[in-house]
Amino acid sequence: MTAEAYQHLARVDPVMRRLIRQAPPCEIRRRQRSAYEALIRAVAHQQLNGKAADTITRRFLKLFPKTRFPTPQQIASVGDDAIRGAGFSRAKVAAIRDIAAKAHAGVVPHQRDLVKLSDDEIVARLTECRGVGRWTVEMFLMFTLARPDVLPGDDFGIRNGFRLAYGRKEMPKPKELLEFGERWRPFRTTASWYLWRAVELAD
Repeated sequence: MTAEAYQHLARVDPVMRRLIRQAPPCEIRRRQRSAYEALIRAVAHQQLNGKAADTITRRFLKLFPKTRFPTPQQIASVGDDAIRGAGFSRAKVAAIRDIAAKAHAGVVPHQRDLVKLSDDEIVARLTECRGVGRWTVEMFLMFTLARPDVLPGDDFGIRNGFRLAYGRKEMPKPKELLEFGERWRPFRTTASWYLWRAVELAD
């Protein structure tokens, strides 16, 4: 993230100014990973801790030893039992197959096409995939594409960070958080980062 983001947030919000001073710098950087791969990896991590999800992902990738990450066609060529053998549930197998099919059909945009799409357009496209909700796409926008103005209003950690940082007794409703966050535009991704850090600072 840029110095411009820090300057803007510090100017419009004294609480953000304090968090920026107390917490480490925002470490969000763009990653060279396709939407297709990012979504499949996200499905692997759903409802699992990181270590378990990483183990299952490694087993899945071993099904395709000649490539770094399987193409949609390669996934289609492998049976459900093999994918389930890696540790995926039936629901996750169905989600992976749907993501692969939609990538092959062009619903999941290619990397070169993502730059032409707005955040809302990407959310609309990717949430057509089975097992992919708005939060998953928002994490993709933030941590893969490094889009600068994303505020996941439903994220528990961000809502809890807001409660702690702003001295609230109760968690804000997503709508309230999004309304408050309008002052952080166009750098809501950086603001989100510091709300996560607010939880760590409170420990």
